[in-house]
Amino acid sequence: MYANQPTVQPFAHLSAPNAEFYRDVLVAFVRARDRFIVHMRPEDVAAELGRSGAPETVAAALEQLVVWGNLRSDPDTGRVTTVADFHRARYLYQLTVAGQAAEEALAVYDAALGRRGALQSVALEDIANQLRALVTLAHVEVAAVDPAKVHLLLLGMVERFSGLADNAQAFMASLRRVIDFSDGDVEAFVAYKQRLIDYINRFIADLANRGAEIAALLEGLGVDEVERLLRLVVEREARDAMPELPDTADQGWAVYEAAVFDALTMWHNRWRGLREWFVSTDPRHPSQARLLRSAAVTAITQLIDTVATLNERRSGRSDRSADFRALARWFAEAPDDAAAHRLWRAAFGLTPARHLTVTAETVQRWEQMVPPPSTPWADAPGVEISPQLRRTGTYERRGQPARVADRAEARRMLEEHATREQREVAAARAQLSTGGAVLLSQVDVLDTRVFRLFLGLLGDALSARRPGAAEVETTTSDGTLLIRLTTVADAPVVEIPTEDGVLHGPEHVIEIIDLVGAALVGAPA
Repeated sequence: MYANQPTVQPFAHLSAPNAEFYRDVLVAFVRARDRFIVHMRPEDVAAELGRSGAPETVAAALEQLVVWGNLRSDPDTGRVTTVADFHRARYLYQLTVAGQAAEEALAVYDAALGRRGALQSVALEDIANQLRALVTLAHVEVAAVDPAKVHLLLLGMVERFSGLADNAQAFMASLRRVIDFSDGDVEAFVAYKQRLIDYINRFIADLANRGAEIAALLEGLGVDEVERLLRLVVEREARDAMPELPDTADQGWAVYEAAVFDALTMWHNRWRGLREWFVSTDPRHPSQARLLRSAAVTAITQLIDTVATLNERRSGRSDRSADFRALARWFAEAPDDAAAHRLWRAAFGLTPARHLTVTAETVQRWEQMVPPPSTPWADAPGVEISPQLRRTGTYERRGQPARVADRAEARRMLEEHATREQREVAAARAQLSTGGAVLLSQVDVLDTRVFRLFLGLLGDALSARRPGAAEVETTTSDGTLLIRLTTVADAPVVEIPTEDGVLHGPEHVIEIIDLVGAALVGAPA
């Protein structure tokens, strides 16, 4: 029956009237296949479903699934003992290739819908470890390199990287839903907020540290070294490829070369994706890791804003939505149309349209006869405006359209400005690094740019310190600097001279660590 079926529709049962029952039947076949059972009889399916008293319903569902191409039916001759049994229709059922593919697709779909995304710091650590091992193998002679080890390292790295990217995307999508649907249980959302912010903060710090290390490792691998490693992997995969029957020896070699080329193209694409995820090759196109870090920081800000809005609502403060609801209630309670018009005028004040541009004829008529301000609008002369404004909302413009301005020079200036700022910030960050714990009065922040960065660091540390705590440790929002601040007993007031003035404050022990520089120094050459 399945062999004569012209078209296969393995997803047709999803829109059928008894879709839930069909799904139960197919799931029973999937479970049986997991137990290494290939064929099932109708009574076996009924027992699996717990419907031993309704074999006719199960048999009808099985026949319909055969029509759609999900199942295949074969004559059941194993239990034939008489001629009557031979002429009675008995079938064994099993999943077809299309049916099995449809079940696997539906399983992947259900898993994707129910998956909870995560920000995986462990995946970053695994990718860094695998990259360090690849760098070591890249510096070994070709004859001494084990292709199996390189292959396993690359496969493991691709698997961890794919999971990291997919889970991060799912997490940001679920975080967006958390922020959007925060009006449900306010108490639960406020309690959940702090744990979520701490979780994101930890990942941002790990992404800054591990991301810089991974970027340095990727930069340390040359193009020739990467090509050599990928060639080893591709040639190892090509040895296991299923050979085709060629007409000639030359054709067989061409088929092999084509398979090697396709596999090498795939691995080049994977390596490019990994590199672009962590390394920024263009100031206008930052790496995906940097974009993810920015999105996570933005999500924290949105969470805090949402909590502030919820707190305002709980404290009874009015917001715009509450104001509009109150205004709508006043309109509904207005005794007549005249009162509603007065309420409209008092609420919005949109009566005179003095911003409209009128026609030249109207202006000329106004110059000849100017009506007094006390003239009612119904008795005043009409105002003529351009018909183009009524149709499109814009005034009709005569002549040729404005030429498109060339912004190439402006973009070049912006790129140079951004590059110069990055260099200045990197220099200021390197100058601020103390190399250990020092006194606050010993920090050199004479330069204006260094001093502003130092003030921001000091503000972050003081705001993160809990009441009564003697020591605090925090990182900047971009995860590039770490600061430790410790109070000093009976601390005197010290003075720090800068180009902007003299900074006065109590003495502290301070330690500033450049996380990006430390990651670059610690990475292998």
